[in-house]
Amino acid sequence: MKILIVEDEKKVASFIKRGLEDDGYQVTVSHDGADGLKRALNGDFNLIILDNMLPKKDGVTVARELRESGNQVPVLMLTAKDTTEDIVSGLDAGSDDYLTKPFAFAELQARVRALIRRGEQDRGAEIRFADLRMDPVNHKVWRGQTEIVLTAKEYTLLAFMVRNANTVLSRANIADNVWEYPFETFTNIIDVYINYLRKKVDGKFPTKLIHTVRGQGYILKEG
Repeated sequence: MKILIVEDEKKVASFIKRGLEDDGYQVTVSHDGADGLKRALNGDFNLIILDNMLPKKDGVTVARELRESGNQVPVLMLTAKDTTEDIVSGLDAGSDDYLTKPFAFAELQARVRALIRRGEQDRGAEIRFADLRMDPVNHKVWRGQTEIVLTAKEYTLLAFMVRNANTVLSRANIADNVWEYPFETFTNIIDVYINYLRKKVDGKFPTKLIHTVRGQGYILKEG
């Protein structure tokens, strides 16, 4: 498994590199956003660990341009900022998960394993519910013949809901399975992303698929 680290703090990059190499990963390091994006586009990586604050191109810009190119490699964003606005900004740009500095290396290891595992699972067959279709290889979504453009995190959340259609999903369940760890301070991020999905997936269609179950969570069902 190949991992690209884009981190301008050389001590941090070296620390992460050594630890991941001890776990058996092949690790490449870049110290600025422009070079990191070039390596990401030209390489065959299973995961990118991307710092948010980078010279030449910041992490949000790198993630956005990576997704605009059609590259769907999982991205773990490292950030020193932990506000909901900053986290959502990174996720909207196309990162799949975030980790706030400082962090325990064991937590980084868990996130790495989860994102690589999810990336492998996403290479499976097309998934469907009602008139909704999802292409796991290219991360494309349609309702009927209409293509719906989603960010990486929106796609992951919708895929989880489709795979668990007609089942009430609590916020804790969504956090555990979509973000791979429980939210404590930022539970409203889940509500923000459900709202994003509603606007895109249900907004202009007569049949609504995403529903709120008061006091319990959310459910994907017809009608």
